[in-house]
Amino acid sequence: MLQDQAVPRRPGVQRARRRAHSPMSDINVTPMVDVMLVLLIIFMVTAPMLTVGVNVDLPRTKASVIQGNDEPLTVSIDTEGRIFLQETELELDTLAPRLVAITRSNPDARIFVRGDKRVPYGRVMEVMGTINAAGFRKVALITERLEEGRKKRPAKSK
Repeated sequence: MLQDQAVPRRPGVQRARRRAHSPMSDINVTPMVDVMLVLLIIFMVTAPMLTVGVNVDLPRTKASVIQGNDEPLTVSIDTEGRIFLQETELELDTLAPRLVAITRSNPDARIFVRGDKRVPYGRVMEVMGTINAAGFRKVALITERLEEGRKKRPAKSK
């Protein structure tokens, strides 16, 4: 007898079924995360190549690595004795005012001097003296690390 009775239809049941098959409007973030990770890897690989654009052949030493949290300014001296602040060429007399303006007169700003090994020592000291006279206390020379296997051989005696 129960089978003969008709089950009354409720209007909300049919609407619920239609909503179950409606298009999904949520954003799928998996492809976006994949793209972001690829971009992160690309930037991590290319960032060290973009740090200093002036081609300088640095001398080799056994000095330890300089530690610090802030980004240092780099003053480079190429083989012809030209001076560069980061990648911008400038004259020696404009170096100090430019450094003061960039660092906002902060005497504790770190400044790295990169001198080509073929540049006369006097030219490198001239640049360092100008930086020191401008009031900067943290000035360092940058070199390449000397590998243990490539030690210099003593000069042959005649």
